[in-house]
Amino acid sequence: MDEIVDGLRRMGVEAILEGSRKKNMTALAKLTPIKIVEYLDKYIIGQDKAKRAVSIALRNRWRRQQVTKSMQDDIVPNNIILIGPTGVGKTEIARRLASLTSSPFIKVEASKFTEVGYVGRDVESMVRELMDFAFNQVRNEFTELMREHGQFFATEKVLDILLPKTYSLSDPDVETKEARYRRSRGKMRTKLLSGELNNNTIMVPMDDTVVPQIEVFSNIGMESLDFNIGEMLTNILPPKKEKSKEMTVEQALVYLTDVETNKLISRDKIIEEAKNRVENNGIIFIDEIDKIASLDKKSTSDVSKSGVQRDLLPIVEGSNVPTRYGMINTTHILFIAAGAFHVAKPSDLIPELQGRFPIRVELNSLTKEDFEKILVMPKNALIKQYMAMFKTEKVDLLFEDSAVSEIASFAAIANDKMEDIGARRLQTIINAVLDDLLFEMPDSKLKKVVINKDMVVCKVAKLIEDEDLSKYIL
Repeated sequence: MDEIVDGLRRMGVEAILEGSRKKNMTALAKLTPIKIVEYLDKYIIGQDKAKRAVSIALRNRWRRQQVTKSMQDDIVPNNIILIGPTGVGKTEIARRLASLTSSPFIKVEASKFTEVGYVGRDVESMVRELMDFAFNQVRNEFTELMREHGQFFATEKVLDILLPKTYSLSDPDVETKEARYRRSRGKMRTKLLSGELNNNTIMVPMDDTVVPQIEVFSNIGMESLDFNIGEMLTNILPPKKEKSKEMTVEQALVYLTDVETNKLISRDKIIEEAKNRVENNGIIFIDEIDKIASLDKKSTSDVSKSGVQRDLLPIVEGSNVPTRYGMINTTHILFIAAGAFHVAKPSDLIPELQGRFPIRVELNSLTKEDFEKILVMPKNALIKQYMAMFKTEKVDLLFEDSAVSEIASFAAIANDKMEDIGARRLQTIINAVLDDLLFEMPDSKLKKVVINKDMVVCKVAKLIEDEDLSKYIL
């Protein structure tokens, strides 16, 4: 069986790798800028300029991969800066863009990074995190694709335990015994696959490598420890202690399926595919980039901010970053930066970094009309989410149009009177409206709830009028 497993590993993973790449390229080929915008419209209201910019940037990545190999290296991505207040859709646009293409995607906050030489996170950690994400993403895909083969081998292993061979090849009547054994094994397989043996208990052999517990005390982030201690100790410590564990046949099938599936997957191939995805399709979303813009060049804090920008520059520009999976070239990773820029301006970033973000898009603050659309139109609209949650308590929740309009109106007023937090204000107001119901459920007498304008006014109007109270509640 080991030879069969090795053969499947060589052939199966190669086929999966090639099939996965072809599938991704075919999917990307169908994603024209118009279709990308149509997809984003299902989740994000307005912000047409931003949608247009990111759709072009995404399509350009596919276009780059269609040109000659010699020219591919010269075509750099259209990195984007999204400018706008919180809650207007900056992060959601980038996140939906990544999910549309199954691209490796991470979100980082620029304000969390520190200049090289200071305690804290260095900017290269974002590339390591992206590679970790891609590795897990590819491993999960490969696992699902090879699970059917893993189930087959797991079934054979369980049959070996349930019905071990009691003869050897040197026995004189080995052919007769072999034929009898095959018939018995066939009957046992039928019972096993039908579930008749699920509750039977068996002893399943397990291989456990004895690895001592090691604690690492450090004042640096864990992302800096970029090596796999478990793997290192596995290679150093030779002893493997084999033991068996009692479990039901059903549990054994689940456990052995995971074990056998993992045997079929080559870690090197996972790394190869993950690295390819990161370098050609990876997206890094850098939030709060305005927080590292330097206003006063002489200030100590601003000097540190400039240091972070200088450290960020070679990564955005394109450089090799060491990770536990090998060197990652960042030249063709798409960087989408975002910031409110209430105080600082994009021009306060160092000129070299500005040049690496050629596309700048300003997102508009949301109006009452936008809030009304956000509440009902997107596939994941807030009202639809609450209706689904009420349904779990066997209660039908409905919102009248007048109630939706009033919630939107209160959200717009609250954003004008206080800090503008965009669509996030809707969550606060709806929660204030439904607070009592959410607390009282489940209630056998409660079958249907209709939210009207008067209910919204009753719950929210006082909070809006009382400025001191609204600062804490809304």
